[in-house]
Amino acid sequence: MPDLSKGVIRYMLTMAVADTMVCVFNVTLGNVFLYHFPRSFLAHTSTCRLGAVIQRSSVQFSVSSTVSFTIDRCIAICCQKLKTKYCTKRIAAVVISTVCVFSFLMHIPAYFQYEPQSVVDGVQWDCSTVIQYYSSPAWQAYRWLSNSFVTYVPLPLLLLLNSLTARHILLASKARKSLKRRGDGEVRDPEMISRRTSIILLFGISGCFIALWAPAMIIGIFFQFTAVFAFDVEKSLYLAIRISVLLMYLSSCANTWIYALTQRRFREELMKLLKYPFMVLVRFF
Repeated sequence: MPDLSKGVIRYMLTMAVADTMVCVFNVTLGNVFLYHFPRSFLAHTSTCRLGAVIQRSSVQFSVSSTVSFTIDRCIAICCQKLKTKYCTKRIAAVVISTVCVFSFLMHIPAYFQYEPQSVVDGVQWDCSTVIQYYSSPAWQAYRWLSNSFVTYVPLPLLLLLNSLTARHILLASKARKSLKRRGDGEVRDPEMISRRTSIILLFGISGCFIALWAPAMIIGIFFQFTAVFAFDVEKSLYLAIRISVLLMYLSSCANTWIYALTQRRFREELMKLLKYPFMVLVRFF
């Protein structure tokens, strides 16, 4: 399997960093740690507000990185003339930097979405959503904008890009079919092998993302058109929301396994990491 271009490697590293941020800030600190330590420093209102910004920015960064990677692969496979100009290390660095800054700036208003839930001995604890969040036109616009960039736009865009890429691959495969055999032997086609590597990564990562994010998009659309905000934890709607959030976070964990299954070098390094403790024990004894 050929090595991936350095531009693609940058996108993959970016997705790995973004997914790790989601696992650390959203899952470990935002759910597990707060659940077991409800009166830790993370429960202070100021920390809670900052955590809301970081958590939403992490999710946005993860989503935007996946979309950027899909656009890069779509251009590399479908647009050969544009490929030499767009699919480069420099463009990849510019795109990644822009996505990172955008993801953070987009969710700065989340800091002002909350107010202290309680004040004990002059210390503000926990976060409660300000009442204006449900009635103010400015907050409604922010909700639409943030939800659009997280779910409403990325999922249809990924479906469209993957459809275009799949269509181009099928047409290209038919056109190059006559080159696969020469006499009794089979000709190795480096271009098709390279495309096959990109295809596995593209459909693995973006396909997994679409499947795991679809429930969150459906529930988000339901909230936008029904204006339902308060719900009982005993109702099935609450369970559906928690499951959709779980699938969202699972999407970030799944990409690591996709890398491991599709990339030879990744598998080799992973095996070295797993074997290292046993090699140390063997040398010691």
